[in-house]
Amino acid sequence: MEHSMAHKHVVILSALFLGFASSCLAAGSEVHIEDVSFSFEGPFGTFDQQQLQRGLVVYQEVCAACHGLRYVPFRTLGDEGGVGLSANAVKAFASNFEIFDAELDDFRPAIPTDHFPENDSVGAPDLSLMTKARAGFHGPAGTGLAQLLRGSGGPEYLASILVNYTGEEKEEAGSILYENTAFSGGWLSMAPPLSDGLVEYADGSPNSAHDLAMDVTAFLTWAAEPKMMVRKRMGLTAVALLILLSVLLYLTNKRLWAPIKNQRET
Repeated sequence: MEHSMAHKHVVILSALFLGFASSCLAAGSEVHIEDVSFSFEGPFGTFDQQQLQRGLVVYQEVCAACHGLRYVPFRTLGDEGGVGLSANAVKAFASNFEIFDAELDDFRPAIPTDHFPENDSVGAPDLSLMTKARAGFHGPAGTGLAQLLRGSGGPEYLASILVNYTGEEKEEAGSILYENTAFSGGWLSMAPPLSDGLVEYADGSPNSAHDLAMDVTAFLTWAAEPKMMVRKRMGLTAVALLILLSVLLYLTNKRLWAPIKNQRET
């Protein structure tokens, strides 16, 4: 009996300890994600072409040093509904990169049909699908409908990561880590990449760290979903056709059954 009671106490204490530990872990993993109103959110949202072009500048001057965009062809920079560069501008931009050509067994200037080069020099992740990779994140509301109704998702996560460094640092296993309240672990090996005035825009647009973060996030969202506008147009067209079909079916059904209904009434 005494052994049974002791065992029971051990089980209860273990359960309490595990519950306390779980609550501590949950509190430690709490992250701060901002709900940002991007122009491309919602069924009628569209990319801001000027913002995409500014984001491309930020990527090229800041992010490209460590991160690649290997799934993005240069030619898509000229697509309608996206960055919208002219054919000559796309060609000139691509020529700034060197691509290894297996047929030549050497490097050559890139052309529009080539992709952005990979960049694995420091082991940093490729950014082509970064916002899509965080599609499981559903935003500050914490519900699965938040991404549909409020647009919360990968773009919010990425923008929050860029602007939520606290300035605190620590050394761990010989590496410097930087505190970030938007990251689940709380600490990142990536130093704060943006600062006020780091990138100068030719059109004089605002260039605070927050502005730069929003611009490059919009560009990386386009990189992950370059056909978003086409998909939205197709979806809206399909919905309109379904509504029209429903009305026609209703009227046809009413017309077909009208004689029978009149006979019953008489």
